[in-house]
Amino acid sequence: MKLLYFDDFKLGVLKGDAVVDVSAEVKDIPHTGPGDLMNGLIEHWSSYKPRLEAAVARGAGVPVASVRIRPPVPGPRTIDCMAVNYMEDGTRSAPAPINAFHKSPGAIIGHGDTMVLPDVPATIFEGEAEMAVVIGRKCSHVSEAEALSYVFGYMNFIDGSARGLPPPGNVFFQMKSRDTFAPIGPYLVTADEIPDPQKLQIRLWNNGELMQNFNTDDMGHNIAKCIAWLSSIHTLLPGDIVATGTNHRGLNPFMDGDTIELETEGLGRLRFGIKDDLKRNWARKTRLQVHEEAREKTPGLYPDMTPQLTGKYAKQL
Repeated sequence: MKLLYFDDFKLGVLKGDAVVDVSAEVKDIPHTGPGDLMNGLIEHWSSYKPRLEAAVARGAGVPVASVRIRPPVPGPRTIDCMAVNYMEDGTRSAPAPINAFHKSPGAIIGHGDTMVLPDVPATIFEGEAEMAVVIGRKCSHVSEAEALSYVFGYMNFIDGSARGLPPPGNVFFQMKSRDTFAPIGPYLVTADEIPDPQKLQIRLWNNGELMQNFNTDDMGHNIAKCIAWLSSIHTLLPGDIVATGTNHRGLNPFMDGDTIELETEGLGRLRFGIKDDLKRNWARKTRLQVHEEAREKTPGLYPDMTPQLTGKYAKQL
């Protein structure tokens, strides 16, 4: 099932090219807003799934193209983002040590919204194409073998970044948690519709040009291992988001006026715009292109460097 919020945060289910309003079926879930309504629906899914299926079967819906799509999971308690979690098309000899960081839930925006680049001294702004996992039930100290049973569903996710902010070594919070830096959607796809989340193609277009194109089978640490590791550190709750990382090789600058589209196989296409009042500008190159040009200019300068070009390497180049 594909769940979404639309217009004034009515809960809907996608039915072909239409969206069926199922708000009446979930009105008895205690909530004060769309965030805890979705979290409550996820937590009590087994009770509400038959109601939603019946409502969709009898409802004609309205064309999804005629509504405003909202973020499908607008109120997670936490967003955990896996760091350096891809093998970068074989350019890494081994997975990086498993690692993650928190991103502010307040950074969430949805399909058709705008990522706003703030007035801060970043060396570049980027957005990482990712697939996100949404947790379905309380999850603490789970094993890898059982981890996927805690997954409710999947959705597209962008990890926005303001790179190179001073001071050195004090970057992740201010780089990652800016307002609007977490576009998600356009809808949340339940896990039963995704036979194998480790074999999904992820593509990102900037103004119609394909920039990132990789498969989830390139993860250094698979989804089950990520959930097991995260749940050993803190409890995950229904509606919490786990972003599974990106292949950095196609990262490219986001600039004023850009239209970004992200499509993970089976999860629909998320589209949003970029606004920068300062109209900052960078060469339209991917991380891989910058890396290759640097090697050509100075052979052997970074013999052990992968194409992520993060931290001090990004600044030097």
